Amino acid sequence: MRPADHSEAPVAAANPFAAVDVLAILQERGWLMAGPSVEQQAWCERAASMLGGHAADRAGLAELLGLIFHYDAREIISKVESHVVLSRYAARGVLREVALRLLDGEALTSDRFKEIVTAMKEGMELRGRELFHPIRLALAGRAGEGELDRVILLLDEAAALSFAAPVKSARERIVEFCSALD
Repeated sequence: MRPADHSEAPVAAANPFAAVDVLAILQERGWLMAGPSVEQQAWCERAASMLGGHAADRAGLAELLGLIFHYDAREIISKVESHVVLSRYAARGVLREVALRLLDGEALTSDRFKEIVTAMKEGMELRGRELFHPIRLALAGRAGEGELDRVILLLDEAAALSFAAPVKSARERIVEFCSALD
């Protein structure tokens, strides 16, 4: 008889993607025209690592990358799904709070994102979708699950690089999103 596995930790999905897959998608979509710089190559490796396990297939990876390279707040707000998120309890308060925290211009890193979320959880006493969906909507362009947090974490690093399609930083996105709300 085998011992029972009492581990409740979720099993991470295998990541079938590498930097070459990200590079190919960027070139196909016109987001990267020439060969990648060392910094762009490093970003592609990070993007493959962070997003690859959350994409069911190459089209899914391309969709997640598209959230980084295409952002139009008015288009996002025009969707019915966005209105559902924005009509929930405290959604606009969450947006105001995250905007205030991003306006200082400090790059949004993993540690900074954790710090912002922790402070908002404590200060606003919100959890789950009431907290995360407005943040994901404003910064990633749609509400959803944790893979969007990974998209958000790639924004500022990508914005600092010279891709053929300029990437809007988290700060630029929150400003555009809040402006489009009015």
